[in-house]
Amino acid sequence: MSDTTARRDRWNDGLGGAATRSLQILLVLAAVTVVAFVGVQLRLVVVPVLIAVLLAAAAGPLVDLLDRRLPRVVAVWITLLLGFALLGGVGWLVGDAVASQWGELRDGALQGFDQLQDFVESGPFGLPSVDVEEITGQLESVLQGSAVQSGAITGATAVAQVATGVLLALVVLFFLLKDGRQIWAFFRAQLPPREHRRFDLVGIRAVQVLGGYVRGTATVALVDAVFIGIGLTLLGVPLALPLALLVFVAAFVPIVGAVAAGAVAVLIALVSNSPGTALAVLALVVAVNQIEGNFLQPVLMGRYLSLHPLVILLALTAGSIVAGIIGAILAVPFAAVAWSAVQASREARADQRAVDEEVRRSGVPDDPDLGDTGDVEGDGVATADARPRRRSLAGRVLARLGRG
Repeated sequence: MSDTTARRDRWNDGLGGAATRSLQILLVLAAVTVVAFVGVQLRLVVVPVLIAVLLAAAAGPLVDLLDRRLPRVVAVWITLLLGFALLGGVGWLVGDAVASQWGELRDGALQGFDQLQDFVESGPFGLPSVDVEEITGQLESVLQGSAVQSGAITGATAVAQVATGVLLALVVLFFLLKDGRQIWAFFRAQLPPREHRRFDLVGIRAVQVLGGYVRGTATVALVDAVFIGIGLTLLGVPLALPLALLVFVAAFVPIVGAVAAGAVAVLIALVSNSPGTALAVLALVVAVNQIEGNFLQPVLMGRYLSLHPLVILLALTAGSIVAGIIGAILAVPFAAVAWSAVQASREARADQRAVDEEVRRSGVPDDPDLGDTGDVEGDGVATADARPRRRSLAGRVLARLGRG
């Protein structure tokens, strides 16, 4: 007996507690590693599903608004068709702008290259002249090589994979918008009844964060694109509309996207206009980014993206390593969702009655497994009096046979 007590005491002291906690952390890290490995291997399925979840959270309010007057499936189709029409209109505008201004940009690029070559030959650095014809011949030989041909086959495979992923994302998005509540109820039914309210709260917060992030980022990106597009037009920089669209898309990659889009705009202004125009574009991009970072993002996204910039950078790095540009776009919102889920779980443990009130306000139907009262203790475990005493189907049948 004393030996058992001594062994128990060894695990209850500070070192034993640290060892237990370390083992728990190692198990969690191992589980996360396995999940990440499986996700990378199945990224052709995982990435479209995540994109569909992100878009469904953003488009859900519009579908719910239309659902008040129309059947659910009609509301979903109207939302999807509006999205397709918007994308098609933007694509047509960008294509028309590129086609109409491509000659001007090409002439400006050739002129800028000639000026750069003159500077290299007559500049103070004493660099040798560049033989353009020799470089052109080398490029032609490279383009006709076997490496480029095999790369073309790889590129065709990648295009097929992207098309498959887009189709899968659209199908998943349709069913999430149409049957999202039934899908959620299916996953909730797999949990014990005492965890249903907590599960609902985590889902509500996740949808709020995802939808708020997408809508807030889209609003910020639209403001950035409008201001930068107007500035580029006034400065006479070609391809102002495509550059504005690039600014809009790049805004969905926090921190890095704004820098990359601004660098492209400055480079085009330098090539097609003059160094003075390029400096003006640089000042414009910096001013718009300052307005975005100090005013727009705190106001529109402060309640949804409560992450430190270091966490955002780490999430961007990890997402780009796993899935490239798409991973960088998806990493930050889902990192915010993970943090909101942790906070929601803590709140559920602290004040279950407040959780019940928030779940009811969100429109989630009452859980029949918790009864009509829904009274639960502070630790999230339903009390014995609150649980409905329902007999199984076999019990009801036997009781009726006994009465007969």
